[in-house]
Amino acid sequence: MSARRPSRGATKRGLQRTAPIFAALGDETRLRLVARLSSGGPMSIARLTAGASVTRQAVTKHLHVLADAGVACSSRIGRESVWELERQPIEAARHCLEGISARWDAALDRLKKFVER
Repeated sequence: MSARRPSRGATKRGLQRTAPIFAALGDETRLRLVARLSSGGPMSIARLTAGASVTRQAVTKHLHVLADAGVACSSRIGRESVWELERQPIEAARHCLEGISARWDAALDRLKKFVER
């Protein structure tokens, strides 16, 4: 199966757009928060910190980093902030990884053909 290869400009723009997302996801605590939000839907900070080894203040700080990268957003319900994931930035990151994976697959196929000559 051959994947369509994006132009260099499209690749560069995609990387520039997704780099902040990958930077935000590069922290274990933030990645854990994303995993919890993706499996449990919108949650308050109290629910996100339940059973965690980090304080509410630390979770709040990590959530703001995710929000700055566009990965998460919050809304107020009464006195609570409820956090949820933003689908589009995560889809953009997934699309970027798929492009990188396709280029690696193509390179490995070329190497295999070369070695098998």
